[in-house]
Amino acid sequence: MEFFERKLKDSDSEIWAAIEKEKERQNKNLELIASENNVSMAVLEADGSVLTNKYAEGYSGKRYYGGCEYVDVAETLAIERIKKLFNAKFANVQAHSGSQANMAAFMTLVNVGDKVMGMDLSHGGHLTHGHPLNFSGSLYNIVSYQVSPKTYQIDYDELREIAVREKPRMIIAGASAYPRFIDFAKFRQICDEIGASLMVDIAHIGGQVATGLHPSPLPFADIVTGTTHKTLRGPRGGYLLTNNEEIAKKINKDIFPGIQGGPLMHIIAAKAVAFGECLKSEYKTYMQNVNENAKALAEELVKKGVCIVSGGTDNHLMLLDVSKNNLTGKAVEVALDKAGISANKNTIPFDTQKPMVASGIRIGTPSVTTRGMGKGEMKMIADFIKRVIDNVDNESALVSIRDEVYSLTAKFPMYK
Repeated sequence: MEFFERKLKDSDSEIWAAIEKEKERQNKNLELIASENNVSMAVLEADGSVLTNKYAEGYSGKRYYGGCEYVDVAETLAIERIKKLFNAKFANVQAHSGSQANMAAFMTLVNVGDKVMGMDLSHGGHLTHGHPLNFSGSLYNIVSYQVSPKTYQIDYDELREIAVREKPRMIIAGASAYPRFIDFAKFRQICDEIGASLMVDIAHIGGQVATGLHPSPLPFADIVTGTTHKTLRGPRGGYLLTNNEEIAKKINKDIFPGIQGGPLMHIIAAKAVAFGECLKSEYKTYMQNVNENAKALAEELVKKGVCIVSGGTDNHLMLLDVSKNNLTGKAVEVALDKAGISANKNTIPFDTQKPMVASGIRIGTPSVTTRGMGKGEMKMIADFIKRVIDNVDNESALVSIRDEVYSLTAKFPMYK
């Protein structure tokens, strides 16, 4: 039938044009948003496959629908591959997002109204770690921990003091804007002292954990959650890991039927493809380059007088404090965009600005590293950023920088 054969360009020219423009933007711009990356054509192919047609409520071999024999293969492969990747005994790959993975972890480990301790959003945490406008903050009694005002890193002695005083049922480790190593063993010690569960969110550092560039939380956490995009360079989605058999059973029930119905089988297949890519030796080299590029970029920015929160980075991301330049994160984000550089405004620890204005800019190196850029390009990018900061209101200067950005990205093409 003609309906099935029609190409997107002919069927819906407006959406086709929007996609083409976005493809052009991704090719031309420097993508420095720390939570974004560029998936392979193989991941895109699985993501847009006929598996999107299939309803498959339940789990492999235990579905509520017939005709699931091939999607069972895809989900089983995804599970086995991510278990191998993280050396985990159990994995659930059905979570539609990191947020839903975190919601399932909450449901598994604590009850509504229980006290939970998470990192303050302005200090590097995540919405799902207790923000009052999120399910975590509205359904649970949240107490927060912050970074030290001296080092801008986690003070584990202070964290322990808060935990002993507040006695939460669960403590969350992990962050969305924290550039330093996290000591999961210390979190476990504190949890054991007060009888709390430990949930670890590795949405950002999943790639580092999978390749040994960051210590694994699996030996210490009751549940580990994460996302399949960001450093894992897969489709947008979530996952949960545990080495506890009883917790594993509850996780499965809390994902389905707890918070989700039919899983997105095309996304699960794309997750399997991405996990397969991550198991190859080239991926460890890629992640090493991601971290090295981040360090090089941070060092070059510091040399140019840009303030980096905590002085540097141990992973793929960093926070720039642009209040030192009498600027806001919002103003710098807009200026960077005009210069062909995508980044996001972000609150910094002890920020005096509102979140939608912010005093910081969060940047990361996963995407530019995927494109093949190295330390030499990091020096150029640092120069672009510093010049943007110095010329926030100078339209002609920003256009000039954008032309240089486009000349650089043209040398590292992606999607044709």
